[in-house]
Amino acid sequence: MPDLKEGLYFGEELGEDDPRVRAALPLHGPNLFPARPPGLRDAVLEYMSAVTDVGHALLRGISLTLGLDERWFDEHLTASPTVLFRIFRYPPTGAGTGHVSQLDVSQLDVSRWSVGEHTDYGLLTILAQDASGGLEVHGRDGWIAVPPIAGSFVVNLGDMLERMTGGRYRSTPHRVRNTSASDRISFPLFLDPAWDAEVLPAPCAGTDTELPETERWDGLSVHDWSGTYGDYLLAKVSKVFPALLDDVMPGG
Repeated sequence: MPDLKEGLYFGEELGEDDPRVRAALPLHGPNLFPARPPGLRDAVLEYMSAVTDVGHALLRGISLTLGLDERWFDEHLTASPTVLFRIFRYPPTGAGTGHVSQLDVSQLDVSRWSVGEHTDYGLLTILAQDASGGLEVHGRDGWIAVPPIAGSFVVNLGDMLERMTGGRYRSTPHRVRNTSASDRISFPLFLDPAWDAEVLPAPCAGTDTELPETERWDGLSVHDWSGTYGDYLLAKVSKVFPALLDDVMPGG
């Protein structure tokens, strides 16, 4: 069943003279900003820049916990990171919980997820959320609610971080169900490896006894996969948005 959400999708703002744009890398180029509301372009780009800096600071801390130089991720994966930003709107999932534009609330299902269980693909997701609630993450003891805390971010770990660290850091299964009476708005920024970076285990992985794998939500293993981050991302996106792959990779 499709997720009950809609969103605006943005990437790093790149000019036509950028080598990645000239190479026609998917998801690289200038953004298509809507004309309304005015000022959206400047606000989005300023926010993306500031939160990307937060992500690099977090990766430097993670590097140190792994016994690596603090700039290890910057030098090996994120000198030209894949940065994606989304503004998501989740309408209420329960009938009678309020007005939902362009939807028949009588048809909404209280058992339906706004977005089902999944993990993110890259390194870090830095999420700002409104006060609606509804986010849950899966921990050792099952599903845990992540209530909003004013002035804070939620940081989810991605598949590539799990692969690189041999499971020392595991990607975060999470899901959302908006049971509030109004729309839920969230703002995730994804800080991921460079598109053409070959994602290999970091020097810390394999130095000790490998950690046991846990069963993933999709039944797959990030440790059995190999390739560039672009390969991984396209494979995932093609399953979620099959028509989009035809648009960005015609003839692929």
